[in-house]
Amino acid sequence: MGILSDQVLAKGGQIHGVTTKQLVSQGAESPRLRELSDLTVTDNMSARKAEMMNLSNGCIALPGCIGTLEEITQAFSWARLGDNPNPCVFYNVNGYYDSLAKMFDQMATEGFLSAADRKKVLFSDSLDEIYAFMTTYVPPKIRQY
Repeated sequence: MGILSDQVLAKGGQIHGVTTKQLVSQGAESPRLRELSDLTVTDNMSARKAEMMNLSNGCIALPGCIGTLEEITQAFSWARLGDNPNPCVFYNVNGYYDSLAKMFDQMATEGFLSAADRKKVLFSDSLDEIYAFMTTYVPPKIRQY
């Protein structure tokens, strides 16, 4: 994320960063931290993720590591519970998320995820398709037990 935020800042864009006290103290943030348009520092990762979802209009996961996967799947899980009304997208650059997309399909096939809810998360490498999905998104029906 640091590389992405650095590039946005270099092009004159604006960034609202959300990080934790721990990450700041460890120096894990961009060296351009002071250039951010806005910065929120939370006590912990749980508070960080909740704040990011509160601030966002949508969630897009670029290829990343376990933290990225955990954040986007939590956002989608929260959408199914009614706690996140925003679209969730896996930006599937060079097929990075192909295996995960197949796993989501298997969840639906085996009845762990409804077919309707499976359609509420997008795996795509097309920015046009991602834009269309995000601008026409309707949150999933709140899961009933």
